Amino acid sequence: MTAKIIFRLSVAAACLLSASSLLAFEFSELHCLKSRSFWAPIDSSEHRKYAPSREIDVLHLTLDVTPDFRQRTVSGKTTLRFKPIAKPLDELGLDAVDLNVQSVTATASIRSYQVTGKRIIITFENAIPSEQEASVTIVHSAQPSQGLYFRTPEMGYQEGETHLWTQGEAIEARHWFPCYDSPNEKFTSEIICRVPEGMVVLSNGKLVSDEKDAATGLKAVRWLQDKPHVNYLISLVAGYFKKVEDKYKDIAMAFHVPPSDIDQAVNSFRNTKDMMAFFEQEIGVPYPWAKYDQVCVRDFVMGGMENTSITTLTDRTLFTTATENIRDSDGLVAHELAHQWFGDLVTCKDWSQIWLNEGFATYYAHLYDGHLNGRDSMLYGLFQSAKGILEQTNDTRSIVYRQYDSPNDQFNYLAYPKGGWVLHMLRSQLGEELYRRCIKTYLERHQYANVDTEDLNAVLEELSGRSFDQFFDQWVYHGHYPELEANYSWDAKAKLAKVSIAQTQKLSPEVLLFNFPLTVRFKSQSSTTERQITVKEKSEDFYFPLPEAPQIVRLDPNYTLLAKIKFSVPDALLHAQLADKDDVMGRLLAIEQLSAKKDHATAAQLKTALQNDPFYGVRVEAARALRSIHTDEAFAALTDSLSQSDARVRQQVVIALAGFYREEAYAVAQCVLGQEKNPDILAQAMRAIAAYGKPEVHKTLLGFLNSQSYRNELADAAVAAMRRHDDPSGVPVLLDTLKQRQAAFTSFGLGRAIDALAFLARNEKEKDEVREFIAGFTQSKKQSVQLSAIAALGTLGDAKAMALLEAFAGAGKETRERGAAERAISSIRAAKKSAEELGTLREEVLSLQKAHRDVRKELDELKKKLEAVGDQAARKDTKAKGNPSPRPLRHAR
Repeated sequence: MTAKIIFRLSVAAACLLSASSLLAFEFSELHCLKSRSFWAPIDSSEHRKYAPSREIDVLHLTLDVTPDFRQRTVSGKTTLRFKPIAKPLDELGLDAVDLNVQSVTATASIRSYQVTGKRIIITFENAIPSEQEASVTIVHSAQPSQGLYFRTPEMGYQEGETHLWTQGEAIEARHWFPCYDSPNEKFTSEIICRVPEGMVVLSNGKLVSDEKDAATGLKAVRWLQDKPHVNYLISLVAGYFKKVEDKYKDIAMAFHVPPSDIDQAVNSFRNTKDMMAFFEQEIGVPYPWAKYDQVCVRDFVMGGMENTSITTLTDRTLFTTATENIRDSDGLVAHELAHQWFGDLVTCKDWSQIWLNEGFATYYAHLYDGHLNGRDSMLYGLFQSAKGILEQTNDTRSIVYRQYDSPNDQFNYLAYPKGGWVLHMLRSQLGEELYRRCIKTYLERHQYANVDTEDLNAVLEELSGRSFDQFFDQWVYHGHYPELEANYSWDAKAKLAKVSIAQTQKLSPEVLLFNFPLTVRFKSQSSTTERQITVKEKSEDFYFPLPEAPQIVRLDPNYTLLAKIKFSVPDALLHAQLADKDDVMGRLLAIEQLSAKKDHATAAQLKTALQNDPFYGVRVEAARALRSIHTDEAFAALTDSLSQSDARVRQQVVIALAGFYREEAYAVAQCVLGQEKNPDILAQAMRAIAAYGKPEVHKTLLGFLNSQSYRNELADAAVAAMRRHDDPSGVPVLLDTLKQRQAAFTSFGLGRAIDALAFLARNEKEKDEVREFIAGFTQSKKQSVQLSAIAALGTLGDAKAMALLEAFAGAGKETRERGAAERAISSIRAAKKSAEELGTLREEVLSLQKAHRDVRKELDELKKKLEAVGDQAARKDTKAKGNPSPRPLRHAR
């Protein structure tokens, strides 16, 4: 599953960036839409989570469902065939959240059954003997809040694109059918779905039949998944779709989209066939399922979901060719396809082991990027992932972690990029061929079964002859990463290079002193020397005899170690490293260090890199570094480098120039808006001009607000820029646009626009019209829009919205709506408190000013009296001496 981690990417960007950027997370937030509960206290039995005991072996599940699209309900009949394990079974418990159960029958006599809010508990008249097959059939219905999601015109979605989709991971399937909803059980399954004619029904495995039921007028579509899988991988998608198709060997492949998006489908689907061929070759195990479908659905709750043989994708991954190479779906598509082996064929035993699903999918997406775009691109993707990991400075959680509250908490940077980096380090230490053999053996040995980390470790040790206990102990079972401070010096007389390395991470029971191999490279005019050392102490010195002084010194030149390295070398060596065309990582790391320097030579070198480096990632990082340097020379270097054939670099130059607040930067941004065609670059230019309080900015943004573009992306960008511009004169225009063109906005875009409207109106005296308009969306049947509207009322800060918000906050059940309302109420109260405090402060200031005036008046009166007394005394003295009267005395205040 592609997480909503958020991390380094926004929700919007995470689905759209290239493979090199996809999992540099920003976990986006793609999975973090799930609400988070409180942690279980340390003295609670729930403090640590483990796989549940398996009392039965589930053999097969049959699910026959009929959705009601207008009522957004689903009725069904679930039959579960099983046999007890080890001992007789007198009671069977199944996960079932808020299901209406009409009947329960079984092949064995049932004494009774009870339905709680979370489970169905069936008590048998006589215990079913172990290893004896039995089955239960449950007739049920639901209006699910999770697990199965409708997208209909009554909810505000486009006519002719009605559909539904399901999401099982982590534990959502229980909301629409009764099941054993834990990943440590595998079984075969079949789904029969009854829908109106003309609709498409997609599910796992093979299509068995597609027949019209004369009695109901509905067509019944039956899919069979005859290979074992876990419960959360069951998928059902039904509705109106169009598709593009292809074939790899005898495996049928299709990419389904809502009808209005069919022109964009091929852009996202185009490399799927090549990916499958690459993964079969790289992994060494054939694709394990009957076919491969991908389905884009509206407002998916994450980036993608790897159900067996059918992946669900967010529609936000779709894009037009106008974005050039800024957007693609390769990273997302490769991630989900890799899951068909890692996560589906073999599946983590419990949620503490989720890195065995997500880390593998993340890393194999990087490997495909290297296959498609070259090794430099793969390394750049790993570099971006590492930056996100190394930013987690205070997190000491381990990858295998049991102290979570909800399984959804586990879908984070530890499972995805750090898990991927663990595999990259293993591959680097084992060598590519031995690593491939290990992974092939691991998959073949555990196919259609569950795994934990020790299963992987056992294969590695068996085939390599090496112990990997310490490797997994420090990288997987303990937290953090090495923090290294390194220094280099050259002894010309002895011809010795000295490298000192200290591990500076804070050690604790959660964070160990690391032990790892490290390559050191010395490059001189005549030769290149590489030496491998083992770093294992708190502080160590290493000496290397060399024939001559090196011009470049590199630690970990092949980029095989996840570590935060502070390596101090002279500027001359950094400049030589930046100029080394054979070492892309050396150039990237040199730029990272040079970004802290402001001298003319550094700006000149970065300009050269920005204009001439053969790899786009180096040019992107050079632009970022010039922005960081922020000198006149840096600005000039950026303006001289706007002409870039690679749109990714061109976009970054525009972003970097926006970091300078000056008239020249404003003029450049306006020029870009007049000449550029790429919508993503136009969005950055809009953001740039929004920083300036010029009257023409408002006019420019209104032009884009009313423009037509795919998925309304230019209007969305204009809304974001208007919010940044923070000009309340935009309120009536934005309000009118939302009234007139609401249907043009995506759910995400509409939510952002509602928030922007509230933000712009927050300081207005009259808020009634805006408040009432936003309040209307709190009844939206699109949950994301509803939540945005509730949050926007908090942003607006209007106390008149309190009654409405309290109605949501008073819900007896913990929901996302209740949480959003509680946060909005807190925002309004905080704003009111600030206003009251400001009012009190103003009264105090006015009181002090009045007191100051009174004191000043008294002082003036006293001064006049003193002057009068002084004048009188002076006249008497003058008269006594026979001198004329003096001028009045002047007293300085």
